[in-house]
Formats: sequence, structure tokens, C-alpha cells
Amino acid sequence: MNWIKQNLSGVLFAFIIALLANWLGSIFPIIGGAVFGIIIGIIINNFIGKPKAVEKGVTFTSKKILQWAIIVLGAGLSLTQVWKTGLTSFSVMIFTLSAAFISAYGFGKLLGISSNLKTLIGVGTAICGGSAIAAVSPIIEADDMEIAYSVSTIFLFNVIAVLIFPPLGHLLGFSDKAFGLWAGTAINDTSSVVAAGYAYSNAAGAYATIVKLTRTTMIIPISLVFSFITAYKKKKESMENSKVNYSFKKIFPWFIVWFLVASLLNTLGIFSGNSIHYINIVGKFMIVMALTAIGLNSDFKKMLKTGAKPMFLGVIVWFTVAVVSIIVQRITGQI
Repeated sequence: MNWIKQNLSGVLFAFIIALLANWLGSIFPIIGGAVFGIIIGIIINNFIGKPKAVEKGVTFTSKKILQWAIIVLGAGLSLTQVWKTGLTSFSVMIFTLSAAFISAYGFGKLLGISSNLKTLIGVGTAICGGSAIAAVSPIIEADDMEIAYSVSTIFLFNVIAVLIFPPLGHLLGFSDKAFGLWAGTAINDTSSVVAAGYAYSNAAGAYATIVKLTRTTMIIPISLVFSFITAYKKKKESMENSKVNYSFKKIFPWFIVWFLVASLLNTLGIFSGNSIHYINIVGKFMIVMALTAIGLNSDFKKMLKTGAKPMFLGVIVWFTVAVVSIIVQRITGQI
């Protein structure tokens, strides 16, 4: 009961704002509810001020509901479908993932960007935008400002991609399948992939969506890799400083295990077609709620101090991934 008293008002506060953000996202789907949630949250926190009574609940929403959202989204994923699509898109996916991380860390170092921000921009571009950032941020212990900045950066290039990818695809003479694979591996957010794919053709849209869902499963190995990296850093820190407590059990991303369990349940046919549709709606709304809470905890002044360098890094990583996707398709004869 004490837990409910401490958190309920903050959770409801984030929920109400998320409803507004979700509604705005339905009117402007290219932007999406998650970005509206962050923006409204930042405006309230920095220019109006949130009530002190909601602080604990807002923090709870930004941390715990963020992880629960990933689990719920896992229930909408069919591993059988992923396996079939993965066989044809695996080579492109591996090279684009590698390109995203290499460019993020390489150019991020040259630009003097913090480790967490480099990681989140790399993860968001490599896998699936806001969902991937949501999955990795608690593992690397990123703060709300870093999460908000990275999501905003990823969003900007989602909008650009939706506008320029379809005409570029026609200009380059891509087949429906080739464009679907390009959009599915080089555009970050699922809604943006769907928008760009179907703007090209129905066949391209359907294939791009499946490729994107396949790419989403990379959340599992990537999250595990970062959990081991974080564990190694913590262990090293604890050896150097006896006051630092190290526990791999606490660091391990258990919500990723439940994400996989939820996906397996869907694959086994536990969920019906209608229930999967509603599960996806709930999962996406929970992401909007969590990112709204992150906006409510974000310091705009700190974001301004970070400057335009993360945006510039986002351009570099996004461009690299888009080009590598085309090159690999050319080499493997898929274009």
C-alpha cells in the first residue's frame, strides 16, 4: 500500500499526458506519440514545473514501465516469422548493425560525445529507434537527458527517411523486395518503416514490416552484450574501490529474458490474432508513457549544453547504415 501511495499520482500524471501525446501521434503519425510525449514532458518540467507529489511515480514510470513495455512488445513478435525473414535478410542486418556501432563509437570519439550517448544513438539507429534505446538505457545506466536527446535525434532522421526514401528508391530502380529490405534495415522506428514501405508499394511495405520485426529481435543479443560490458566495468570498479558493490544478478537485464518468453508464447500460438493487435497497442502506449516520464525528468539546459554534436553524429550513423544496406544488397545480388 505504501508503494501505491508513493507512485500512483506520478504514474497517473504520466498516463494522462501520454494519452494526449498518443492522440497527437495518431494525428501526426510521422512524428509519433513517443516524441510528443518527450516534448510535452520537457516543456512541463522546464517551463511550468511538475508537482513535487508526482516525482517518485514519474521516475518509476521512466524506469519500470519502460522495461515492462519491452516485455509486452515481445508478445507481439513471432519467432517463426523472424526466422524465415532472417534467412534472407541476415547478411544485410549484420553489416548494418556493425556499421552503426563502428560509426557511432568512431565518430562519437572524434566529436567528444559521452559513452552513453554514443551507445544510445548507435543502438537506436542499428535496431529499432525508441524501443532499442528503452531496452539498453537501464542496462548502461543512462540518465533521462541522454535518453531524451538520443530519442529526439533518432526521430529527426525517421521523419527525413519517410520523406526521401521512397523517391530515392524509385530513382535507384529498386524492386519492391529490395526497397522493403532497405527500409527495414536503414529506417529506425517501426511506424516510419511502415510509412516509407507502403509509400513505395504495398508489397514493399509488407516486406519492410517483417524485416523490421526481425531486426527488433536483435534487442536480445545486444542487450546481453551491454549487460556483460556493464558487469565487467562494475566488477573492475569494485576491485579498485571496496565501497562499490558488484552484483551481476542486479545488472542482468531480466526484462529481456521475459521479452523472449513473451515472444515464445506468441510463436507457440498462445495469443490469437486480435489479442496480438491489442498487445501491440498496449506495448506502444506504455513506451509513450515511459518516454513522457523521461521528458518530465529531463533538464533542457543540460540538453542545450550538449550542443548539436549528437545530432551530427546521428546524421553520420544513419547515412552510414543506409549506404551499407545498399552495398551489401548489391554484393549479395538482392538488388
